[in-house]
Amino acid sequence: MPPKPRAQKKPTRPPQRGGSNRRLLIGIAAGGLVVLVAVAIGIAALGGGGGSADAAAALDTAGCSLVEKPALRGVHSITKPTGTSKLWNTNPPTSGPHYAIPAIWGAYTQPVNMAQLVHNLEHGGIYILYGPGVPDSTLAQLRSFYDDHTRATILAPLPSLGSRIALGAWTTKAADQPADGTAHLAKCTTFDQTAFAAFFDEFQFRGPERFPPDTLLPGRN
Repeated sequence: MPPKPRAQKKPTRPPQRGGSNRRLLIGIAAGGLVVLVAVAIGIAALGGGGGSADAAAALDTAGCSLVEKPALRGVHSITKPTGTSKLWNTNPPTSGPHYAIPAIWGAYTQPVNMAQLVHNLEHGGIYILYGPGVPDSTLAQLRSFYDDHTRATILAPLPSLGSRIALGAWTTKAADQPADGTAHLAKCTTFDQTAFAAFFDEFQFRGPERFPPDTLLPGRN
């Protein structure tokens, strides 16, 4: 009886390494793209890493001066609304010791207590102060600008400014870093829509204590 033919094994294909390598490269490339996008978004959120460069440039073009100093520690150490502090490092003050109750948001025809105004800045607000020498035509422009920025804004006279206008803000890098802040004070002799808008866009609602913008309305504090 003739022997049965031996079953032949099917030939096996050698492993295709190129496919797995390609998948690995595609995965790395995709991951790299995600990282690049995240970095770009982060830079955009920080204003391109330029800090207050946009506001500073707009203010400079408008002929305004901008002083930025490390913010002082915010404490309720001033016991009277009309009180002051020897620690304040800008004039008008933009950070540091203040009165426990902030001023009511709104437009005023009489000066507002600075110890209260500093507290408003701590909540993310901005003040627009003007001296008695500011022309009526400019004052009308300030009031119109205020009407478009009523949330977290105080417009009021300040006799010591003479013919100048002051914008004040107190910012921190993040809401959870209240001690790492900057005090911003701009002084202008005229109103400039672009410069004022840049100051508001860059610094408003970024104080050490961040309240929802819709709670910082005229008539409230």
